[in-house]
Amino acid sequence: MNEDQVYLGYILDCIDKIKEYSQGGKLEFFANSMMSDAIIRRLQTLAESTQRLSEELKANIPDVDWRNISGFRNILVHDYLGGIDLNTVWDVVENYLDNLREQILRHLESVNT
Repeated sequence: MNEDQVYLGYILDCIDKIKEYSQGGKLEFFANSMMSDAIIRRLQTLAESTQRLSEELKANIPDVDWRNISGFRNILVHDYLGGIDLNTVWDVVENYLDNLREQILRHLESVNT
């Protein structure tokens, strides 16, 4: 297994955990700091893993906005003292992770067949 596949596995694991952690919904996310902290940490790990993917792999999955994921990682890591916008975090959880997961799985299927 090459490094890219290892990092894709980390990303998929993070997405699965985030989906598990977020089952309580938006209201619980905002009310439960342990839940929001866990999701933010998983998003950091996910985004960090994307930065370690090869440029070749990223080019093979063009429907993912890798640059925005990297930028979001920088916000999560560097803006924690100023407060992270939980609305933005929730928007990512609700609107972007499923597509990322789908694109990665599609790529893995194509290289494993």
